Amino acid sequence: MSFPNVRMNRLRKTENIRRMVQDIRPSSNDLILPIFVQEGLKKSISIPSMPNVNRVSLEQAIEEGKEAVSLGIPAVILFGIPSEKNEGGSSAYNRTGIIQTAVRKMREELGEDLVIITDTCLCGYTIHGHCGIINEGKILNDETLELYGKIAVSQAESGSDIVAPSGMMDGQVKVIRDALHKEGYSDRMIMAYSVKFASAFYAPFRKAVDSTPQFGDRRSYQMNYSNPDEVMREIKLDIEEGADIVMVKPALAYLDIIHRVKSQINIPLAAYNVSGEYSLVKAAAEKGWVDEKKIILEIITAIKRAGSDLIITNHAKDVARWLNNK
Repeated sequence: MSFPNVRMNRLRKTENIRRMVQDIRPSSNDLILPIFVQEGLKKSISIPSMPNVNRVSLEQAIEEGKEAVSLGIPAVILFGIPSEKNEGGSSAYNRTGIIQTAVRKMREELGEDLVIITDTCLCGYTIHGHCGIINEGKILNDETLELYGKIAVSQAESGSDIVAPSGMMDGQVKVIRDALHKEGYSDRMIMAYSVKFASAFYAPFRKAVDSTPQFGDRRSYQMNYSNPDEVMREIKLDIEEGADIVMVKPALAYLDIIHRVKSQINIPLAAYNVSGEYSLVKAAAEKGWVDEKKIILEIITAIKRAGSDLIITNHAKDVARWLNNK
């Protein structure tokens, strides 16, 4: 009669030993929570393509920030959905724009308890959905860079700790670094979307923020996922131009790229576990085809194991709860 109890005790001890000797230990400190904040919104709106993710109001964004702090998540990244768009995306750098207002309110409520990262791009603010100024169907790199500088300064002025240029324009980090320095924000960090592949995994996100291109696609300025040798050239350029953190996006389909980058740089590396990766897991879990908790923790561990220091993921709150047993 005593044997079953003995076996159970041995199994528990074995599991404790497994935890003691594991090499990779994901932590809530690794996580960055995306927040989609919509101008003029009164209550949250669910995003059908991203289960359990919502567009939120300013007040709800503050609550999301507070929840992140309570779960031990050190940072959020804000994406704005403006009430009006135009050809030049001017609300992206308006002092009273949705991101600028959200940052100020979150800073007032949360002080320095939360690191606030802001997406520095135009795609969500333009009527055409591209990441820059368009003329006769072509994106104008240099004219776009000037606006990126304005966006970054407006976000820094509002209280953003880290600006995150995601448009993949040539020279964007240097222009933003120079603009921040000129306006007295040399202490603000730049998290560069250095390796952003032209990927089908972005589709749910584009629906979430209404940024799907109205014509063409973004392959002319995002990277070809079949060209891994291009990666280090982009990374090194961004570091030389003043990036403090570099990023690989997407994450799960590009673990080899994350590993390659981490083996050759000595600054923090972020990976974006993007919307398509998130939604595939949620859809399979809803069907009962996978164990949601187990597969998400395995994915986060794989991204960490590949070499990422920081992981942007819509799974962040669930992962933090599971890791902290909350």
